[in-house]
Amino acid sequence: MSERDALILIGEKLHCTRVYRTDGKFVVEKDGDHYVRYRAEDGDRLLPIPAAIREGDLWSRGRVRQCAVAIAQGMLGSGEAAELGVDYLTRLAAGQERDGAHFLDLNVDEYTSDPSVRADAMTWLCGVAQEASSLPPAIDSSSVEVLRAGIAACDPSRGRPMINSVSLERMDAADLAAESGAEVIASAAGRDTMPADASDRIRNFEALMEELRRRGIADDRIHLDPLVMPVATDPQHGAAVIEACRAARTQFGGTIHITGGFSNVSFGLPKRKLINTVFTQLCVDAGADGGIVDPAHINSGALAALDRENRAYALARDLLTGKDDFGMNFITAAREGEI
Repeated sequence: MSERDALILIGEKLHCTRVYRTDGKFVVEKDGDHYVRYRAEDGDRLLPIPAAIREGDLWSRGRVRQCAVAIAQGMLGSGEAAELGVDYLTRLAAGQERDGAHFLDLNVDEYTSDPSVRADAMTWLCGVAQEASSLPPAIDSSSVEVLRAGIAACDPSRGRPMINSVSLERMDAADLAAESGAEVIASAAGRDTMPADASDRIRNFEALMEELRRRGIADDRIHLDPLVMPVATDPQHGAAVIEACRAARTQFGGTIHITGGFSNVSFGLPKRKLINTVFTQLCVDAGADGGIVDPAHINSGALAALDRENRAYALARDLLTGKDDFGMNFITAAREGEI
């Protein structure tokens, strides 16, 4: 087992919302068939993309869900294709453990729209992930039945699993967390609307914390998620999350955990790795102690290596704190090769 990072990292790579471009370097065509290309010790391996996926709407729009390909082949394929599907997922799980993750986020919602098949896929994926890694899963779904299936498939000997997520609009998921003893990602989503600013996030956290505590869920099992949204759609989205982290740490104390999907902040922008790393550091400075991230890129070492005195850091910081309206200074510097 690899040493876990000082930050509570929830590895995000076993997730069926993640996509590759069909004209990118990870998708190849050979003899009329298409494959997901991935690296192994003996060189590149080619995971066949099933015809049903290539006939779908997402493929026609130039995208493919690589984990959905692997699950489809692993669960339904045969021979070498099935072995490659399992191998692909196994490497994602083991790699995130090597990179210091504490949990493996598992999401199959975009694998299928059929609720019963989703539950079966989650059960199967939990088995594969736990064969490959000693880490507890974080079961991630919009369906409480899929959450329930995933929690039932978790091996409790490796530590408490996690439910991703509970919110004011999903108290049935909070009931499941109370029943199962799982840790929870507690979202700042409101009962009917998404939060507009830091005040909305804290107001929703207050109501949600009351419900979670009333169910006997201890603070050290709760990971508050202030809901990270792209700064490309609103220059104040980053500042709202940073302020929510600071206010939540002050209000709820040192036992609670604060996390977030920090890479969401950079959607639609250049230099995403730089933006994501700086944003994570700003949130950690404000009180966050974990993240739903790719642990190969976002980890304590990457944050420690940031040079807070250089121009790239300053431009990213200003972008993320709303001081660079619509990111014009950052985008111009990126376009001109200055960062």
